[in-house]
Amino acid sequence: MKTLCISQALILIGLMGCATSPQFSSGQSHSAPDAVRGTLFIVGGGSQSLDLVKQFVDLAGGAGKARIAILPMATSDAVATGAEKKAQLDSLGAEAFVVNITRAQADDDSVARALAGATGIWFPGGDQSPLAAALRGSAALRTIHDRYRAGAVVGGTSAGAAVMSDSMITGNQFWPGLTAAVDSPSFSRIARRAIEIVPGLGFLHNAIVDQHFIRRQRENRLISVVLERPRLLGVGIDEGTALKVSPNGRWTVLGRSSVIVIDARAARITAPSRALLGGTNLRVSVLPAGSTYDPVSGEASIPAQ
Repeated sequence: MKTLCISQALILIGLMGCATSPQFSSGQSHSAPDAVRGTLFIVGGGSQSLDLVKQFVDLAGGAGKARIAILPMATSDAVATGAEKKAQLDSLGAEAFVVNITRAQADDDSVARALAGATGIWFPGGDQSPLAAALRGSAALRTIHDRYRAGAVVGGTSAGAAVMSDSMITGNQFWPGLTAAVDSPSFSRIARRAIEIVPGLGFLHNAIVDQHFIRRQRENRLISVVLERPRLLGVGIDEGTALKVSPNGRWTVLGRSSVIVIDARAARITAPSRALLGGTNLRVSVLPAGSTYDPVSGEASIPAQ
């Protein structure tokens, strides 16, 4: 086994070779939806069952064929996190390798070449802001988008879920009297210009992802975001639960809990000039495992039993 080293910050294991805010676009050029052959596998954080991890490996080609790149830049302990995820994926028959890079290294040709052979991409959890900052506008991200359009599965959990959409919730909150948003573990209000939104990595369009959603009671946060951006579907994914986005655009819920979708596209919302934020005719879908959802029509199906 050889290791490709660009610097101490870049680890590629198992690879051949050596060496508030408006709605955002990721800055990547996107093909038409019918050109996408890949799948998104967006996990809401928490522990994942072995079956859920195996489904991700199967989407990447299955045992003996899956080649999965792990990008752990969301966590401060990227080396340990990457090694732990690599061991888990390898145990299921995948060939996993870790790509731990800075923003400058994300434009290196050797990184793009490494990612070009991947059939799966995985973003572990942590803090979504440094992960997005390391990849936004880079050659590495363009390569990942190319692989997704060609048929690779792109997945992530917690922070790795938040980065999936064009617009990204950072976890920071604006408060009256403060000029900058601050980290907020709880969201006790529905308000205008309260939630910090920045560009994400641009895989999921016309939606915005929140994670740990039911477990951490983040409905105030997502309602605030969606009422200010009614064109976006709010997607709250609970822990141990995955939203699978198929190449045809349909959503399927997997895992042990639920996904909550908040749809304000047909809502009547208070005017921006009013101090209080509110709306009527929001459509809320609570989708347990086994449910499917059409993000175009808003129609859903839930398991009969």
